[in-house]
Amino acid sequence: MLSIFGGVILSNFLLGEPVLAPFKSTNYLLLASLAWYLTFYTPFDCGYKLCKLLPVKLILSIMKEVVRVRKVHDGVVHAAKVYPNGYLIMIIIGTTKGNGGAFLKILERLFRGVWTPSAMELMQISFPTKACIAASIIFIVDKKTELISAPHALVYFGVVIFFIYFKLSSVLLGIHDPFAPFENLFCFIFLGGIWDTLSRFIASARGGETQSKPEPAKEVKVEAAKKKE
Repeated sequence: MLSIFGGVILSNFLLGEPVLAPFKSTNYLLLASLAWYLTFYTPFDCGYKLCKLLPVKLILSIMKEVVRVRKVHDGVVHAAKVYPNGYLIMIIIGTTKGNGGAFLKILERLFRGVWTPSAMELMQISFPTKACIAASIIFIVDKKTELISAPHALVYFGVVIFFIYFKLSSVLLGIHDPFAPFENLFCFIFLGGIWDTLSRFIASARGGETQSKPEPAKEVKVEAAKKKE
């Protein structure tokens, strides 16, 4: 349940709203229970093996990303109603609602008796979380400013295509984090990467110069041997 309703539970907790609100819908509970049963208790793991088939996996991935975008958008809109000028809060709620299961993963594993502090989402941010942050910013800019002149429906559709495209790229091509090159470039320029590289280059150059210089004792021995000859 934490994986399915994690986003709503976490966002409600942060906004001071009822944490058990996701469980008020009987239809959602029945659907979540059915998915849980088909995944873990079908004979011969038929449900799990069916979901692992590539065509079925692609369809489920597309449906999941469409739902994720809707959750991010709903989170931003809901946070904007509660805190009209809290842009950071809108980003946080949109992100947690879109990928709350990743943030509650450590709590889920703790319930199962496995304590893995290194699995915290804030320590190793995954691509879905980064994409939710980017989508939240786009929805805020579209809602609060005039920088985006396109219709809201077109912006929403563009975000959906963005999520689906990179999800399919991850499944089919193994591209798991398209933000990584931009992050590396930003860190290299603005977070000291260029200076660390320059200092290592200078240190290696100085080390090469010291190794190339002959030691004084060796020079004396060479001169003494020449005089004897």
